[in-house]
Amino acid sequence: MFVDFIIQNFKDYAEKDAVIVNDRIFNYRYLLDKYEGWLNYIDKSVGENKVVAIQSDYCPDSITLFLALLETRNIVVPFSLTNKNLEDKVKIAEADFFFEFNENSFNVNSLSAPVKHKFIEVLFQRKNPGIIIFSSGSTGKPKAAIHDFAYLLNKFKVKRKTLRTINFLLFDHWGGINTLLYILSNAGVVAIPKERTPESICEFIQQYQIELLPTTPTFLNLLLLNKPWRKYDLSSLKMITYGTEPVYESTLKAITSALPHVEFKQTYGLTELGVFRTKSRSSDSLWLKVGGEDYFTKIIDGILYVKAKTSIIGYLNAESPFDEEGWYNTGDRVEVDGEWIRFLGRESDVINVGGLKVFPAEVESVLMQIPQIEDCMVYGEKNAMMGNFVAAEVVLRDKINNTEIRSVIRLFCKDKLETYKIPVRIKIVEKTNIGERFKKIRRH
Repeated sequence: MFVDFIIQNFKDYAEKDAVIVNDRIFNYRYLLDKYEGWLNYIDKSVGENKVVAIQSDYCPDSITLFLALLETRNIVVPFSLTNKNLEDKVKIAEADFFFEFNENSFNVNSLSAPVKHKFIEVLFQRKNPGIIIFSSGSTGKPKAAIHDFAYLLNKFKVKRKTLRTINFLLFDHWGGINTLLYILSNAGVVAIPKERTPESICEFIQQYQIELLPTTPTFLNLLLLNKPWRKYDLSSLKMITYGTEPVYESTLKAITSALPHVEFKQTYGLTELGVFRTKSRSSDSLWLKVGGEDYFTKIIDGILYVKAKTSIIGYLNAESPFDEEGWYNTGDRVEVDGEWIRFLGRESDVINVGGLKVFPAEVESVLMQIPQIEDCMVYGEKNAMMGNFVAAEVVLRDKINNTEIRSVIRLFCKDKLETYKIPVRIKIVEKTNIGERFKKIRRH
């Protein structure tokens, strides 16, 4: 009823490759057998109208359990293998069962949590499946967003072209779930890497002739640092999509130049609203269009607002993020050029220097052009006179001291940035802080 259009692909393309994981290739017949096995298990041991947490990476068992739980009107709470503070999150989600998958087996615990939250009861009354996604918590306490999955599934019913795709984003990231459902809905091949490092990803692309890599700007920068394409054949790669955070203009120019045969496309999505359809102006452009049939957008004072049919019912542990008309303040500051927009950064990341706004990504994009700098992160530090000043952590290619790098930075930036945007305090670090979702975690 809910995922029947996906399961029909399992039947129609039974002998076709479906999932690549742990150096094994599984066809759609294998997924169908697993799915039917999980339906039987759920009927006997779980039932309907339950909240079920799953900790796993993508694999045939976790994928088909996920689908079977949706089909049987349950609420899924996905967690990656690296997710932290699970005990608290499982309690917030009021989970009845908790499945833990490892390479060859799984454990399940019955928690028998009483269902109390009104949003969970709303889903059960609708007799629709749901999903609870936790935010990364990089800007505060993780929020538990609950979706009616029946609405989210609608867009996958339209048949589209598919490519042989790495599912780079993790099991509890809406971008990763979106990729999975898109591939299965179009009878494609989804490939799960053992590791998500530049070296291993490029080796994986060569080995399995991957055509599409969905990733993050931070990972694109890591590719540029390591340059693994010198070692591996990436000729099969047709497209790289990137999102979840602003990309440096310098990074985009460099990566498109390094991989000229690859099309680059910027994506955009939010835990609260799902993944939008996007169109980049060109591979090396930061400008894009966002929207789609289920999304409406407006811009107020440079901030993007969205209203969507796929909006969450609400948070389990926070107030509603929507205004009275259903608009969601994304917190993303943008520039506008007709139908095109360009993301400048999160409003929460903006550094206020004496009433003037500084976007960390703009400064980082300039710093990344300095030959001695391998990586960097810009943030604000409190100042009694100016409110804040701009600071930066830098990873260096060459061994030079703090005084020398400060001189290099000021000289390089003086004709590229206004004075108040140039970092005042420089800290040399061995690496910048990157979270499990391959995004930079900024200091605030």
